[in-house]
Amino acid sequence: MLRTTILTVLLAFILSQVSAQELYMPRDIKKAYQKGTRSMDGRPGKNYWQNHARYNISIAVAPPKRDVTGSEHITYVNNSPDTLRRLNMKVYMNIHKVGAPRLGGLQPNYISDGVSVDTFKVNGESKNWNKAAFTNQAVALSKPLMPHDSVQLDVAWHYQLVTGPGREGVIDSTSFYIAYFYPRVAVYDDYAGWDRIDFNDALEFYNDFNDYTLKVTVPKNYVVWATGTLQNPSQVLQPEYAERLQKSMTSDSTIHIATVGEMASKKVTAQNDWNTWTWKASDVSDMAVGVSNTYDWDAASVVVDDATGRRASMQAAFNDKAEDFHHSVQNGRNSLSWLSHNWPGVPYPFPKMTAFQGFADMEYPMMVNDSHTQDVHFSQFVQDHEIAHTFFPFYMGINETKYGFMDEGWATTFELLIGTAEVGKEKAEDLYKQFRIAGWAHDPSTTEDLPIITPGTELKYGLGNNEYGKPSLSYFALKDMLGDELFKKALHTYMDNWHGKHPIPWDYFNSMSAGSGKNLNWFFHNWFFTNGYIDLALTKVTKGQGDYKLDITNIGGFAAPFDIKVTYEDGKTDVFHKTPQCWEKNQKQTVIIVKTAKAIKAIKLDGGIFMDADEHNNTWTAN
Repeated sequence: MLRTTILTVLLAFILSQVSAQELYMPRDIKKAYQKGTRSMDGRPGKNYWQNHARYNISIAVAPPKRDVTGSEHITYVNNSPDTLRRLNMKVYMNIHKVGAPRLGGLQPNYISDGVSVDTFKVNGESKNWNKAAFTNQAVALSKPLMPHDSVQLDVAWHYQLVTGPGREGVIDSTSFYIAYFYPRVAVYDDYAGWDRIDFNDALEFYNDFNDYTLKVTVPKNYVVWATGTLQNPSQVLQPEYAERLQKSMTSDSTIHIATVGEMASKKVTAQNDWNTWTWKASDVSDMAVGVSNTYDWDAASVVVDDATGRRASMQAAFNDKAEDFHHSVQNGRNSLSWLSHNWPGVPYPFPKMTAFQGFADMEYPMMVNDSHTQDVHFSQFVQDHEIAHTFFPFYMGINETKYGFMDEGWATTFELLIGTAEVGKEKAEDLYKQFRIAGWAHDPSTTEDLPIITPGTELKYGLGNNEYGKPSLSYFALKDMLGDELFKKALHTYMDNWHGKHPIPWDYFNSMSAGSGKNLNWFFHNWFFTNGYIDLALTKVTKGQGDYKLDITNIGGFAAPFDIKVTYEDGKTDVFHKTPQCWEKNQKQTVIIVKTAKAIKAIKLDGGIFMDADEHNNTWTAN
């Protein structure tokens, strides 16, 4: 009986999705739903699959030399129903080669020869490597890779780190940040097949969830920080420092694992000529590495899961002169705890997080590469944003290359929510408006109003606003409309459905509708599929018997919430809040009734963070 009831409710929900406004869906996406790999109830379909790999990687680096030498063994498992006759490899560091596709300008110190592949073998058979290729490398297989079979790849390569500020490279003469450093198998997914999109300097990444063993060999006196859990601290650290690291795993207070003075005294690491630091990480989408012999090393930990008491380590590696980074561990503890307990309210899923002082303000699994600033509060704001990326795209396997709004939009949303707790509503919203919204709100150019759903690969201008501010506002608008409790329930439905998998926008739309129990297609169409912006006009005010009728026109088109601020003749004020629900039936205009026996002197429409493109028509004053 219960099963019948559940099926009946589910069928009713699906029918409501079909009968209500349908969202545009590209033909390749439609095929995924037709094949049953994705479901209209927001969940992975009964036929959903994704491929997986195990990487065993070894790299060596000896600063101040900028050479990175590596080798890897990859076991790639084809979980798809398809027979694969070729693989596609990603070599992100070839972005530095002359002639590589790029969106922006560059400095000479950004250019290198790219990655040189010394050997490449498939199932033990040597294969030619196309040295002229950029960030994609097609590999023909002598023997097709059948469904549910695996292939063994062996690669040896080397390249040189660049010196220009960026997501990876030389920070100073003996401090390096090493990211995107290994050739990898591209994502093969259920709706587009092989990801063959060239990486460029503006877009971000799309990777599978894999298991990694990473060995980093460096000269003595160099410390290595990386994604994952260090497997051999007692072999690479002197006993005192290994003990401090272990103690930090249960400490709320910051422990100085190694100070700049101790690093200079050359007594922190094991005194072998070379030390190999071994790291392991499971079910993650990438690995990143920091190396230095001069950086301070701080650490502490925080409880991220009250149900189990599980703690996560928060570490920082930085130049001693960077005052902001001296606060990094405690700021990071606050981030990990707040995000785990509030928004998104999902326990931080990894064993640690490391903040490394670099240039990029960029996120990686369990690592952030943040630049130094004299403004300690802004430094915390940036670190909050990058740590928030843990959930999107590293807990949810977002295709950032095509749909960056699915991760940057959420990190932007969380940065305001946690910022409000840290510095107060007024300061946090001020920064959000000026840093994230004002540029778009006051820029009437065509490219800034292209629909959010537009793939990032097709945008050159307007990319930033489409990935950060605009989608963030859509998430806040939906939160406003549903209320915190129902919004969180829907968000958790989406995250439970797709963590460790590869969601696309339609999975988000459908999950949020299913989780809220409401058909939200009208809202998602409005915010993601139109050329909307925010511009409301208070076009007419009519005094009635005991009320005022307000005619409000939605010039910009977006279904945004707003406040009606009323000033009475006696000087007293009232604020009436309207959620985006007021636009469901008619997204062009609405009529609001303000019931009052008092005479109104003035009325103003105020969107708060939903900045109005033209505020001149937002007010009314009694004659």
